[in-house]
Amino acid sequence: MPEVLSPEQITQYNDHGYLVVENQIPPEWITQLRDEITRFETEAAGMTQSNDRLDLEDTHTPAEPRLRRVKLPHMISDVVRDLMVSDHILGPARDLIGPDLRLHTTKLNMKSAGYGAAVEWHQDYAFYPHTNDDILAIGVLIDDMAAENGPLMVYPESHKGPVYDHHVDGVFAGAMLPEENGLNPDDAVQLTGPAGSISIHHGRIVHGSALNTSDQPRRILFFEMMAADAFPIMGSMTRWDGIEDYDTRMLCGQPTKSPRLKNIPLRIPQPQPDVPISIYEIQKGMKKRAFDTAK
Repeated sequence: MPEVLSPEQITQYNDHGYLVVENQIPPEWITQLRDEITRFETEAAGMTQSNDRLDLEDTHTPAEPRLRRVKLPHMISDVVRDLMVSDHILGPARDLIGPDLRLHTTKLNMKSAGYGAAVEWHQDYAFYPHTNDDILAIGVLIDDMAAENGPLMVYPESHKGPVYDHHVDGVFAGAMLPEENGLNPDDAVQLTGPAGSISIHHGRIVHGSALNTSDQPRRILFFEMMAADAFPIMGSMTRWDGIEDYDTRMLCGQPTKSPRLKNIPLRIPQPQPDVPISIYEIQKGMKKRAFDTAK
C-alpha cells in the first residue's frame, strides 16, 4: 500500500512522539459523526447516572445534560466502526507501526462548552504496559480545536523517557504531575487544528487536557491500537479472554502468537482503586491536580 504520511511526518512522530495531520478525514465523515453524537446526547438527556455506554459529566443533570465520554463507540455506532477500519485511520497507523495492527480500545471524549472535564497528565502506557511500545492513539478532531477549548497537550520527546509513577499512596491514580517529575510546563505543546484533522500520539508520551472554557464543544474520537506483536503484561488493565478472542481485535494484517520483547521501562497499574473503570473516576484519587475542575 502507498504511504499516507510523508517521510518528514514519520520522522516528526518518531523524534517527538506526536503528529497532527490536517484535513485527513473528509467532511462527510465529520457530518456523520456529529449526527451520531446528537443521538448519544439525546440518550444522555434522560439519564441520571453513567452506564456502560455513556459517561456523564459531574455537572450533568437531566435538565442540562452533559456527556463526557461515549464508551467503545465502535461497538454501538456503524459510522465509528466503518471509519476505524478505513484507510483514513489505518493508513497513517501502518506507516508508523507496521502492517499488522490490533485494536486496544475506542472512546469518544466530549467536552461541553464552558464545562468540559479536564484529563490530568498521564501516559497511556501506564494503564496498559505491553511487551513493546509500538502503541499509538489516533484522535479525530470532530470540532475545530483551539487553545481555549481544552485541546490535547503533549510533552514532546517524553515517549523516550521513563514511565512515570501514576500512583498515590500506593494505589493507581492514573495521573502524574509533570513539574514533580522534572518536566517544564513551558515545553507542553497544544495539538490544535481544524475539524477533520487527526492527532497521533505515542503510547508513552505524557499528555493531558484542560477544561473547555470556550462557548463551543470539543469532541475527539480516539482509536487506540498497537502492533500485533505487542502483548499485554500481566497486571495491566487490558482485558481479554484468550488468544482466539484477542485475534478478533485485528484491524489489518496478520495476528501472531509470538510477542516481540523490547527493553523499555514499565510499571504495573496495580492495585486499582475501588471506583468504576474510568480515567475520570480513577484520577479523582489525585491529592493535587494540574488542571482546574468544573464548578
